Amino acid sequence: MEVVKIRPRGYCHGVVEAIRALRLAAAEHQGEPVTMLGYLVHNEHVTREFADVGVRLIDAPSRLEALEEVTEGTVVLTAHGVSPEVKRRAIAKGLNVVDATCSDVLRTHDLVQRLVADDYTVVYIGRAGHPEPEGVLGEAPGRIHLVQSLEDVDALEPGEGKLAVTTQTTLSIWDTKSIIDRLRARFPHVEVHNEICNATQERQQAAVEAARDCDMVIVVGSSRSSNSQRMVEVVEQLAHRPAHLVDTVSDLRPEWFLGCKRVGVTSGASTPTGLTREVIAAVEQMEAPTAARAGASG
Repeated sequence: MEVVKIRPRGYCHGVVEAIRALRLAAAEHQGEPVTMLGYLVHNEHVTREFADVGVRLIDAPSRLEALEEVTEGTVVLTAHGVSPEVKRRAIAKGLNVVDATCSDVLRTHDLVQRLVADDYTVVYIGRAGHPEPEGVLGEAPGRIHLVQSLEDVDALEPGEGKLAVTTQTTLSIWDTKSIIDRLRARFPHVEVHNEICNATQERQQAAVEAARDCDMVIVVGSSRSSNSQRMVEVVEQLAHRPAHLVDTVSDLRPEWFLGCKRVGVTSGASTPTGLTREVIAAVEQMEAPTAARAGASG
């Protein structure tokens, strides 16, 4: 099987920074409790790697809830960022705090702080339930509104005064364009601040462009990873090619490859390189299955 190795793929700079920060914390505090406040990055393989060296994971519906389970030692704030209240509470509990927040996410926090200080109401395009919006929204409770859809924009009543919009870093221009257009139609004075991470946009664009010359695309990544899931969606929606998300080689299904001669492989921004290499090697060794063989394997 011919494999198109789509680039860029794999770890973005924020993931590299976060992993480096946690490795350093684990090395410097051997024999002491070290806790990840939620998943450092959205990949279980990374989490298990740190569990093997004694780093504990505490996950909960919110970072503040998770923090209440940490009573001593070092707490590591994940790449997705946290609200100021979480940081204040961690310090008040006497914990050693290691902030592994992605620099792009920190920039969004700084932007929201500046806008609110300048008396803006902020509209934030993001995904409810994702830890990044949780942290950003915590910068200005009551002054920042989360929107996910056109319906959310239509229901928005921000009041009089200055209005600005910004975005979750892991979205793409395709995710946000229609919402920003609707905001501009409803509120012509709105200021737009694009905080989309270049790594996310570049990976999605590369996947879509390569997919047009492929029969199918495999995205290596965790089901927890929103950027990995979104890569599957943009390939299907914009390149009109089938795409599948796999965590490891064992998730590959022979029936996906029926009629395929050229398969693109990419990976999410928090996927270890070794996993992607294993998938690439496995697909390269495949022969295009016949319908009979694929059915027998299923």
